[in-house]
Order: sequence, then C-alpha cells, then structure tokens
Amino acid sequence: MNFTNFGRYILLLKAVFRKPEKLSIYMKAIFKQMDFIGVGSLGLISIISTFIGAVMTLQIAFQLVNDFIPKTIIGSVNRDSSILELSPTITAIVLAGKIGSAISSEIGTMRVSEQIDALEIMGINSPGYLILPKILAGITMVPLLVIISMVLSIGGGFIGGTLSGAVSAAEYIQGITTDFNPYTIVVALVKAFVFGFIITSVPAYEGFYVKGGALEVAQASTRAVVVSCITILACDYIVTQLLL
Repeated sequence: MNFTNFGRYILLLKAVFRKPEKLSIYMKAIFKQMDFIGVGSLGLISIISTFIGAVMTLQIAFQLVNDFIPKTIIGSVNRDSSILELSPTITAIVLAGKIGSAISSEIGTMRVSEQIDALEIMGINSPGYLILPKILAGITMVPLLVIISMVLSIGGGFIGGTLSGAVSAAEYIQGITTDFNPYTIVVALVKAFVFGFIITSVPAYEGFYVKGGALEVAQASTRAVVVSCITILACDYIVTQLLL
C-alpha cells in the first residue's frame, strides 16, 4: 500500500465515520454483519483452535527432553503462547481469508454494477452505509472469537496432552493455573480489536475503489487478503512492542 493508497484509505475512513443518516437502518445492518462475522466463523475458528492447542502441547512436550524440567511447564507455555500470539494472530489471518475476501467481493461487485453510484445519487453516504456496519461488527466479534479461540486452544492442549500421554491431566491443569498473568489477556484483546478493524476496513477499501469488471473484482479480493495478512502481522509486532 503506497502513500496514495494510504491517503485514499484515510479519506475513506473519514467518510465512513460521518454521522449516519438513520440509525435504525445501520443497527439492522450491524446485527446482520455480526452474525456473518461472528456466528458464521465460529465453527471454523473452533476446529482450528482446538487442533492448534493439541499440536502445540505435543511439540512442547517433545522439546522438553530434560528430566529436571517439570512437566507442568507444558501447560503454562501452551497457555501463554495461545493467549498472546496463536489465538489472536491465527484467528485474524483465518478471518482475513474468509471475511476479507467476502467483503471485498461484495463491495467490489456493487461498485462495478453501479449500485454504489445509485446510492450516492440518492444522497446516501455510501461508505458509511456499506462499510461502517462491517467495521463495528468486526471490532466487536473478532475479540469474542479470540476469547473462544483461547479457551478452545488451551482445552485442545489438555485433550492432546492427556490422550497422547505427554502430560498428565493434573500436571497440565497445574501448569495453566500457576503464575497466570491476566495482563496477557488484555494484550490479546487489544490485538483482536486492531485486527478486527483491519480485517473489515482494508478489504472494504479494496472493493470500494475497484474499476473494471468481474476479473478486477477477483483481483481486488485477492489483494485485500494479502494486504490484510501483511498489515495484521505488522500490527501484531507493533502492539506487542508497545504493550509488552
């Protein structure tokens, strides 16, 4: 994203956050987007988080070859890595692919079929009407999905560890409850909030300024996912640097 694109992105956001014409229409759209982003992604996030937690436990156990290190460490390492990094980042990247491409395609199709032009002729603030509900739903539902992902990832670690015999149930539970720092959850939720904003606003920008036809919509959709993923990783580093 060069400076011209970044400038257009900022101007688009300025138009998005202008005062809405009729709040009731926006509320209906926000709940629809919350259902799409949150409820629609719950199954996918649940499966991925559970398996990642299980695999992480096995890998941590494999690397702990020293008999002097207690096995309770497996639980605490899996807990901290799931909360701080795996749950927020992997959830965001999965959602960037699933939600980002859908948002970009939807708005891009509306642009090339001149539906956005029709909205503007009718005097409706099209960026606000089309993009604001998506952003508000994103910054609300992505943190909730990340919390669910954390719980399932730690739970998946328990299942994977106990079934494989890598760690006993008592050792794992002792590990995840010992020296727990609640601040790690605050950091994860800040990341989730930022990621939710990126996942919805960047694809919306790519779709909003599409020119051409179906091929250009597809290219914008691909570009939206790529740019979102890179931005998520960059912001992940920045937020971690600032908060930890």
